[in-house]
Amino acid sequence: MGTLYSAREYLKDYPIRLGFVLELHRILMNSVRGQDKTPGEYRKDQNWIGAHGCSIEQATFVPPKPLQLPDHLRGWEKYLDSDDIDFLLQTAVVHAQFELLHPFQDGNGRIGRILIPLFLYQKRALSQPMFYLSEYLETHREEYYQRLKAISAEHDWNSWIAFFLRAVATQAGQNSVRVTAIQTLYEEMKRAIEEATHSQYTVHVLDAIFSKPVFRSSDLAQQLNRDYGIHEKTATGLLRQIRDAEILRELQSGSGRRPATLCFPRLINLAEGREVL
Repeated sequence: MGTLYSAREYLKDYPIRLGFVLELHRILMNSVRGQDKTPGEYRKDQNWIGAHGCSIEQATFVPPKPLQLPDHLRGWEKYLDSDDIDFLLQTAVVHAQFELLHPFQDGNGRIGRILIPLFLYQKRALSQPMFYLSEYLETHREEYYQRLKAISAEHDWNSWIAFFLRAVATQAGQNSVRVTAIQTLYEEMKRAIEEATHSQYTVHVLDAIFSKPVFRSSDLAQQLNRDYGIHEKTATGLLRQIRDAEILRELQSGSGRRPATLCFPRLINLAEGREVL
């Protein structure tokens, strides 16, 4: 989420550039898993897609050679700057081209998916870069790869674009239902927190946990103090009352100087579209 906020600020003044994509990759791969995956660098080796452990001869798809990548990527960047006949059609092409180039050693799927809302935001089709196709693409994973493969093997762009537009339409409908459910949850929680705390600060606390549903108690207390002048001890007490009312759940208990990590399960589950907590 922090990555998206940073990207949003950048895109207010600048378009998506190859350097920007490298920085996204560096941030997203900056983890234990990503340390040996050359974060923030385009691949220097040939890669391929296929069954686990298959050879390049057995691969279902072989992306361009590393030496060809710079020219292809510059062409992709140039297309990003253009205006095609329709912004959704262009988004479909942008995503497919990126995945077919497969420019990173690892993390191509994650970067390709995050570029969808960022490109739509750059095109001013979204007020915020918050439209995720991941749920649909994961559910239809086999068809997703078949359609991408058909572009490379048969130049079948029409079937890919039809698939992508169905994904957008379906996900938009699901997102609309989800937003309505989140609005309903907000009103329900306003009443529940008022009953649990009898506090004049109900709405401030509610807005804070809706904006960040996983947080350290000390961080949220400091935020409430900074933004609304609520004393940190008062804020900590309110969070304890809300936790005792089972609205918040403790993910990690506090110990010594380490603050507790709390979460808001109902909002997280709604946002994810499934029970994760």
